[in-house]
Amino acid sequence: MMDFNLTQQVRKKQKRSSKLLGRIMVVFAVILVFFGIIFNRGFFFPAFLFAFLYYIFGYGSDSAYEYNFENEQFSIDVIKGKRRRKTAHVLYYKNLEVVAPPDHESVAKYKKKTGTEKIRKFDYTSYEDGVPYYTMIIKQNDEKIKLLLDLNQETLHFLKVRYPMKVFTQ
Repeated sequence: MMDFNLTQQVRKKQKRSSKLLGRIMVVFAVILVFFGIIFNRGFFFPAFLFAFLYYIFGYGSDSAYEYNFENEQFSIDVIKGKRRRKTAHVLYYKNLEVVAPPDHESVAKYKKKTGTEKIRKFDYTSYEDGVPYYTMIIKQNDEKIKLLLDLNQETLHFLKVRYPMKVFTQ
């Protein structure tokens, strides 16, 4: 068996309301700094508080996911604020059950309202319009989990070649 390593990074789309809230915090911080300069130094504390909240909010709302396909394992890392990386899952291909689009019949029994099996779901998609996502059912610690992933064509081709009976692209 040959060694391989395939990495794909997916950046989560920021919500419109998050962008608006960030801009509002910056505007309030600037206005309060001006009030502190012109009227009273007591306005500086709320201005710095808004700046600090903007920093914390930016850290929490900016996230990306990195899928790493290695020899016998698949891992997902969550990257918060472009700085902090945390490994969310380390899974093994031998436990793979199915990879398919969400409307495919092979994952129909795992759908939220109409499915017969209830399993935990983890969403690692970008929420970008026009980017198809795929459902992966795999075992982790003797428990089936459902992963929603944005897989590109190269990754899908790799999985299809390696596991032709478990990967469905249409």
